[in-house]
Amino acid sequence: MRRLIPAAGALAVLSLAACSGAVRVDPPTPAGAAASACQKLATALPSRLDGAERVESEPRSPYVAVWGAGEIALRCGVDRPASMAATDQVSDLDGVAWYADPKRSTLFTAINREAYVEVTVSGKHVPGEVLVDLAGPIKSSVPE
Repeated sequence: MRRLIPAAGALAVLSLAACSGAVRVDPPTPAGAAASACQKLATALPSRLDGAERVESEPRSPYVAVWGAGEIALRCGVDRPASMAATDQVSDLDGVAWYADPKRSTLFTAINREAYVEVTVSGKHVPGEVLVDLAGPIKSSVPE
């Protein structure tokens, strides 16, 4: 069983579900405008990301997308990163501001938008490439 904890304080667990081949990801529960933006993002996401095919997540949720065997996971509508301070530096990649969790080199959150979009990227992938590939769908679906 494969596990990954995408956010400090939130025990969202990724694991490979034995019988279905789906990857287990605890979905967030956004409301209002954030939920609408996340549902729009779900339809704009690519079927392949940095060479990995999109796979099913368990439970199914419009707020979660997974590529590879849990190599890349996206959760839309998460809470503001608890570790993020107002003075923290963020990276702008193709028009999307990303906060990189200083304690978890695999966790990135798109900020300054209607909904926070969290992306976990395994060591099999180059985070910058993944985040740039996700910038277009995020910009077109999740307003600032």
